[in-house]
Amino acid sequence: MSALADFQNEIYLKGLGDVRPELPADLTRLEGLAERRLSAQAFGYAAGSAGAEATARANRAAFDRWRIVPRMLRDVAHRDLSAEVLGTAMPAPILLAPIGVQSIFHPDGELAVARAAASCGLPIVLSTAASATMEEVAEAGGEGPRWYQLYWPKDRDLAVSFLERAKAAGYTALVVTLDTFTLAWRPRDLEQAYLPFLRGIGTANYFSDPVFQKAVGGPVTDANRDTAVLHWVATFGNPSLTWDDLVFLREHWDGPIALKGIQHPDDARRAVDAGMDGVIVSNHGGRQVDGAIASLDALPGVAAAVGGQAAVLFDSGIRTGSDIVKALALGAEAVLVARPYVYGLALGGEAGVRHVLRCLQAELELTLALSGHRRPDELGPETLQRS
Repeated sequence: MSALADFQNEIYLKGLGDVRPELPADLTRLEGLAERRLSAQAFGYAAGSAGAEATARANRAAFDRWRIVPRMLRDVAHRDLSAEVLGTAMPAPILLAPIGVQSIFHPDGELAVARAAASCGLPIVLSTAASATMEEVAEAGGEGPRWYQLYWPKDRDLAVSFLERAKAAGYTALVVTLDTFTLAWRPRDLEQAYLPFLRGIGTANYFSDPVFQKAVGGPVTDANRDTAVLHWVATFGNPSLTWDDLVFLREHWDGPIALKGIQHPDDARRAVDAGMDGVIVSNHGGRQVDGAIASLDALPGVAAAVGGQAAVLFDSGIRTGSDIVKALALGAEAVLVARPYVYGLALGGEAGVRHVLRCLQAELELTLALSGHRRPDELGPETLQRS
């Protein structure tokens, strides 16, 4: 029986000793608190989206258009939230989405996040654009499950090196982000004239890589840092990639591969035809195309197109346990949570991330049970009603 909801009882029992949580149980309040804690540059980087931020607003509005229809007298005494996705077992269908440059939110950055995720048994998906190397994050996470997210660079030798390093460090699945071969027009960052990569933040995997170092004439030091940054700019993304290039990934990665950024059913079918193991329905949290379809609105069509031939995961807009229920009901096998855990990191480091993850798991279990379900796989379109 799942005990994830016991976090609720733990909080109430501590209250008997006049101990209250340092962070809110309503995770939608974290953003406002983080704004007061972080610099304008760091907060803008986390909270900002593309253009007028219409896509980010659409992501949240899409959740509000669906309502859960609770069912009664269905024996939900024993619940089981566990899932296995792309060969990875997890206590609940929740992963930590890849987010780069986490040291701008807290000095411990990805290392704190890896420790918190491991303590909850949840997989971390490490960004190529991390502040710490993939090896350092793997060491911090210990036996915790971990996937690696690739920003596919122009230099194919560098891409191969990233994949080989990730495999050697115990990352078991590969997430390939398709929608960020170049950065979008992001006014919050532009108005601060702030791009952390140009300051050598979020480049740890690049600067530590032997292929990258060879290209810049040796290990990256203060003496050649400007050269290294310029080489990062030149190699970061590859807008010339096509579906035919997926063969290259299969040649250099022998584990599961999921494509992140899928929003159209035809692209989902092409991913299946290309032999991909999963798709992640995502619009990058609204950070790439302003005015794009909400991720949740894209989910049912993508799930139908995949037809059970590959795993379907969901990203963009998750804030609460009930959001997770809605995404699972509309066809996702698991969700990736992003901004909430970054705000938890900013407000409380490792403990803040753990608080966010435990809140999400507890609320998911309680919402699942109170709506008449014992397991996530019992959810379906009939669980919801469109408002």
